[in-house]
Amino acid sequence: MEKENWFNQEISEVEKNLETNLKTGLTTEQVEQKREKYGLNELKQQKKKNIFQKFLAQFKDFSIIILIIAAIISGIVGIAEGEGITDTIVIMIVVIVNAIIGVAQESKAEKSLEALQKLSSHAAKVIRNGKTEVIPARELVPGDIAIIETGDYISADLRIVEAINLKSQESSLTGESVPVEKMSGVIDKKEIGIGDRTNMLFSSSLITYGRGTAIVTETGMETEVGRIAEMLSNTEEQETPLQKKLNKLGKTLGIAAIAICIFIFILGLFQGKEPIHMFMTAVSLAVAAIPEGLVAVSTIVLAIGVQKMVKRNAIVKKLPAVETLGSATVICSDKTGTLTQNKMTVKKAFWNGRLEDIESAEMDNELQQLIYNAILCNDTKVLEDGSLAGDPTETALTQMAFNFKLDSSIYGDMPRIAEVPFDSERKLMTTVHKISDNLYRVYTKGGVDELLKRCKGYSLNGNYRNDLERYKKEIYEKNEEMARNALRVLAFGYKELDHRPEKEELETIEKDLIFLGMVGMIDPPRQEAKRAVEKCKTAGIKTVMITGDHKITAIAIAKQLGILENEDEAITGSELEQISDEELTKNVRKYSVYARVSPEHKVRIVKAWQANGEIVAMTGDGVNDSPALKTANIGCAMGIVGTEVAKEAADVILTDDNFATVVSAVEEGRRIYDNILKVIQFLISCNIGEVIVLFLATLLTPLFAKWFGIINVAAIEVLLPIHILWINLVTDSLPALALAFDPANSDIMTRKPLKPSTRSIYKRHDI
Repeated sequence: MEKENWFNQEISEVEKNLETNLKTGLTTEQVEQKREKYGLNELKQQKKKNIFQKFLAQFKDFSIIILIIAAIISGIVGIAEGEGITDTIVIMIVVIVNAIIGVAQESKAEKSLEALQKLSSHAAKVIRNGKTEVIPARELVPGDIAIIETGDYISADLRIVEAINLKSQESSLTGESVPVEKMSGVIDKKEIGIGDRTNMLFSSSLITYGRGTAIVTETGMETEVGRIAEMLSNTEEQETPLQKKLNKLGKTLGIAAIAICIFIFILGLFQGKEPIHMFMTAVSLAVAAIPEGLVAVSTIVLAIGVQKMVKRNAIVKKLPAVETLGSATVICSDKTGTLTQNKMTVKKAFWNGRLEDIESAEMDNELQQLIYNAILCNDTKVLEDGSLAGDPTETALTQMAFNFKLDSSIYGDMPRIAEVPFDSERKLMTTVHKISDNLYRVYTKGGVDELLKRCKGYSLNGNYRNDLERYKKEIYEKNEEMARNALRVLAFGYKELDHRPEKEELETIEKDLIFLGMVGMIDPPRQEAKRAVEKCKTAGIKTVMITGDHKITAIAIAKQLGILENEDEAITGSELEQISDEELTKNVRKYSVYARVSPEHKVRIVKAWQANGEIVAMTGDGVNDSPALKTANIGCAMGIVGTEVAKEAADVILTDDNFATVVSAVEEGRRIYDNILKVIQFLISCNIGEVIVLFLATLLTPLFAKWFGIINVAAIEVLLPIHILWINLVTDSLPALALAFDPANSDIMTRKPLKPSTRSIYKRHDI
């Protein structure tokens, strides 16, 4: 059954389809019927492997299977010869220790869905049987009439019925950095992205401003968060590049060992040796061909790397993830908070007919009035520790004022005595401040068009001018210039009164204003991220930006960071919808920026790169990022602003939420990968030597017997399995461990990454 598009239905139509009543809500009988039909407002738990299943999974490796077979044969031969099962015990100890290490290095049990489950653990206020009730969010059903207030956590998907200055923070779901203004009207489109469904509220979002009422449309697994949970449960674990190569190596060694064993066994029989002795020789060869110490030494190498990663602000949850980072060929990064500072910042200001960078601006009367307007017509709270709390746009304005040496004492010097709150229809906010007993100042801020309609003149170089129509052309030119650079623009105006305005006067106070100027703000890119992107280019790693934000904003940031040069390299989620998976796989290298995307889009993008044989690292912080984090070869979640869902789905957590940390981790991963290759090369070289010695010893036994006059050739003992194990675990593994401490090569971040298709385990990079 196709899912309803509630956003393009009239409220009365939604009410009818969900069999509810806006005034009285659902009846108790209706609630019970709907709960039986839809179930509780919860997310299904994914069935997890128990410790025994995880332990058994460690024995899937081909080389381990050969060791187990060797142990069984040794036991049978030992019992038949009356020599006991010492060899079997020693081999099985090695196998079991390796399995224990494997279980220990796995991440703690998957908690992604458990973290999502917590999103439904809040309370909800609803109308039922004509009365207002507070119920556990898990008891919500489609058709419930919900009452929404500032600070409420939304636990289901809702269609808004009434919105009074309503704003919702949806960054964890959509990736958009600022709260979204909500309304109740119909959106007359058949298909539209989640971030643009302004008449809907979604599970996992937070009400930051205003109030309203809404109808519950979807609960549990049918919500947008539920769809993400479904994607998480269906996402398969990715093998690391080294694991794939080691598995191939294990099969190659195993097949070679079996072939040699069969050959030696048959050769021994032709030489007249007893079958039992040849069994032991064959088992010894099998043991010699398998580098038993490889798993233990590799684990130690990875563990040492993990400790170094912590010092670089990266917490690695799964040891193999360290090596995967070093193999990354593509990094798909979220924008907000990773490539940017996740902090709205005023960058430009327009006043006195000029547009300047605010950081280098010199104070004059008009700029001072603009700054007073910015900090006073503002609901930001200054906390005891000096930090700011409130809407990101308003905190940016307050920080701008503080940067000009203003402080919170201004609130006492110019106290607010009245206000007209922001309204989504007016798109303005006004406050009135007392300057003296006979002087009051009215400050207004809002959209450029809305404010200019209420202005009668403007201030220029300390003088009042009334030729506003002429000046408007310049205002709009500067407004457009800032908008092209993805700056969010606010305009400011003021007027003075000689009396305290009465309540009735406030209804018309937003008129005859004097235009002061405009400011442009943006969540700016991190400077270290720009250097990191350049480092990625040098290292042959492609950087891709994937964001839920608007295309113009994404392009502006990507250009500043050096991710994108041509705007044709950017594509939106709606455009992506028109492209098939095959077409995306074919053309994925053309795009460097994806804007206004959904969780499904992010997964498609990651899979398209993987289909081209690339090793993909993905960064993110929101619920919407978690499927892609889990799908990618290596998922990196933000530790500061990241949701619990994202952290649990990821392999690595960045404690500083910084893209540059990902690149540092890649550098450390490459060093570890190089050192593991050195370990592999050393151990395999040793094992090849052992195989050759045993092979030649068996082959040349008759010749030596003839030289030394030995009549009973079968009595000549070759090395037993227990001897080989001692050599492999003690005399080979300890020297190999020293290779783990090798420093990085000087060219480690200037060489191209190793292509995943490269089969040779001895190769470190591609030319």
